[in-house]
Amino acid sequence: MMGTAKVEKPQRKTRIQRANEQKILEAALEVFSQHGFRGSTIDQISEEAGMSKPNLLYYFKSKQDIHETLLSRLLDSWLAPMRALSKDGDPLEEILNYVRLKVEMSRDFPRESRLFANEIIQGAPRIKPILEGEINDLLNEKAAIIGNWMEEGKLKKVDPKHLIFSIWATTQHYADFEEQVRMVLGRGIDDPVEFENTKAFLVNMFTSMLKI
Repeated sequence: MMGTAKVEKPQRKTRIQRANEQKILEAALEVFSQHGFRGSTIDQISEEAGMSKPNLLYYFKSKQDIHETLLSRLLDSWLAPMRALSKDGDPLEEILNYVRLKVEMSRDFPRESRLFANEIIQGAPRIKPILEGEINDLLNEKAAIIGNWMEEGKLKKVDPKHLIFSIWATTQHYADFEEQVRMVLGRGIDDPVEFENTKAFLVNMFTSMLKI
């Protein structure tokens, strides 16, 4: 009689292991957002994390492994505001709320925005399948909803996809070009007054563009 193969249960990570992984990812986010994937090294990440290189490589086998983990986590949160845009809501308010959420993300997660921007600038080699699949499908879905609102006369007619691109460009500018914004304005949108000014300007701009 043949014996039954014993299935090994995956070991749960300890609190220390989880904490060290988070420390590495936080350090990597800082390094990648400054230098991009190509310009960053494991040595830089380990120094930023305050860990030895062998210790870091115990948790992540390569720079690419760390980068892919960060991007995977980023995309879930990055796409959440777009997923929240509902066909059942007031059309103009749904779009303006999306603008507000994107401004908040630029204020709260500037490094994550630059991480994503650097990946796209390099040709999206590590997330191209997601761009061509999940993100493209979501963009088409929301553009169709916006297009229907326009056909129903609830919004001024513009190209829905270019509208979404323009929201990305205007909101993420404050994160991706943070130093330029600080140089010109004397402060970034992490300043409460400048955050409200930025949000109000963009809301007014898209209201003027879309309101019937």
